[in-house]
Amino acid sequence: MTQRQIENISLFLPTMPASVRERKLAIILVVISAVLFLVCIPFAKTPLLKVDAFIPVYASALCINDAITSLLLFGQFMILRSRALLILALAYFFTALMTIIHALSFPGLFSPTGLLSGGAQTTAWFYMFWHGGFPLFIIAYALCKKQSAVPPRKGLIVLNLAGVLALVGAVAYLGIAWHDTLPVLLKEGHYTPAFVVAVLIVWSGCLMALIVLWRRRSYSLLDLWLLVVVCAWLFDVGLSALFNAKRFDLGFYTGRIYGLLAASFVLAMLLLENLRLYAKLVRMHEQQRLKNVELEIANRDLESFGFSVSHDLRGPLRAVSQFANILEKEYAVALDEEGRHFVGMISKSTRKMSALVEDLLAFSKIGTQSLQTEVLNFDALIREIVQDLQSANSGRQLQFEIVPLPPALAEGNILRQVWWNLIENAVKYTRTRELAVISIGYQPTTPPVYFVKDNGVGFDMAYAHKLFSVFQRLHSSHEFEGSGVGLAIVERIIAKHGGKIWAESIVGSGSTFFFTLAPDVLAGLDSAAGSSSGT
Repeated sequence: MTQRQIENISLFLPTMPASVRERKLAIILVVISAVLFLVCIPFAKTPLLKVDAFIPVYASALCINDAITSLLLFGQFMILRSRALLILALAYFFTALMTIIHALSFPGLFSPTGLLSGGAQTTAWFYMFWHGGFPLFIIAYALCKKQSAVPPRKGLIVLNLAGVLALVGAVAYLGIAWHDTLPVLLKEGHYTPAFVVAVLIVWSGCLMALIVLWRRRSYSLLDLWLLVVVCAWLFDVGLSALFNAKRFDLGFYTGRIYGLLAASFVLAMLLLENLRLYAKLVRMHEQQRLKNVELEIANRDLESFGFSVSHDLRGPLRAVSQFANILEKEYAVALDEEGRHFVGMISKSTRKMSALVEDLLAFSKIGTQSLQTEVLNFDALIREIVQDLQSANSGRQLQFEIVPLPPALAEGNILRQVWWNLIENAVKYTRTRELAVISIGYQPTTPPVYFVKDNGVGFDMAYAHKLFSVFQRLHSSHEFEGSGVGLAIVERIIAKHGGKIWAESIVGSGSTFFFTLAPDVLAGLDSAAGSSSGT
């Protein structure tokens, strides 16, 4: 499946188009949040009791929330390879880390001045960097939506995570080491004019992120819920930093609750999507299981039918052949030349039909018999086949170029038939050549690709898809004899071993047949070799 095909699958939150119902739901949530925000503004400066447990509970919930969201987004990035999705995953990783350093610097939480603190302004500046940084990631996400997919590259995610860690480390260093250089944001627990300016800049960044995201128009479900998140982020900053007066007032508490809800929107949708996909996967698996059962029953019936028909044809064919032999031997004198010709044609046709029946029987048996694997020495097997074919074609010039092949774990009897059919075909279709050159070797890939190459008549690649079908022939039976079942048998044997077979050809220049065995077959061979060497 290509990357474009993956991107077009509407199974994932980033690719699933937002429905009218979902748009209405998002609008309702934003309107409710906006109404509550407006209601809270006049009371934002109302002082409330200091709840010591609020910040650690809030920070823990927010950090876990953002970390899980980031992890789920990275998982979807690994499938979709979207650059925008990578940026969004990093955005939530950034907020998770900033939540941690903000909590560690909060006065009175772990120590009177905070564990990570250069002074009274550190926590406030961490808040600004935190709430100002996330909208910048959202803007980058929106701008990168139409960019091409990120090609798979080893260590890409780790490298980006390291970059965000370095960014957060730089922010922490700036807030601690440069504390005395940065403008004063808090004075005796109250906000200074510099604080208001900083918050307005952060709020403007949130508003810019909302505009950039909103202007995309064609929203995915993820885009839609990000719009809700950015709106909640705006309300968070407004209540907890812009319209309130100091820490632990109504705006301080309600703003942070908005922030927690904002972080929860995307996580909730990702978890719901995972549940939906899992339910769909279970249903599809059950449907596939039922189809497989039906297919197995149909295959067994078809194989039994083919076996029965082929078996029942043997008797009449044998009788026809015997009567033709009697006519040829005992009544030859009574027959004229034309009659003897007809009797010869009958004998030839019955032999051809008998061969076809045998091939059909072999084809039907392959589907039913179980594999009895063993370590096969391909070199010895191929030498034996080549000697037999050279003896059967002693009047021809046959040149075999054989490369030593690695052994394989496979069913000896039927895999021998693969090599026999492919090499015999090479001999047959080089009949018109004065010198037939047949190469047998392999490509040292994983798994190895075995091949048989000849300089024969070749075939038109436009018809290559017919090669391995039963009774499909690309050459006339008058030119080259055969039942049209041999390559179908080969393909079925290779498939039985979990491998693949294909061919390449140029008309008049020859053909090359390639096949592989399943990787687990080769792994089994390695383990067998390892156990034998250890005894």
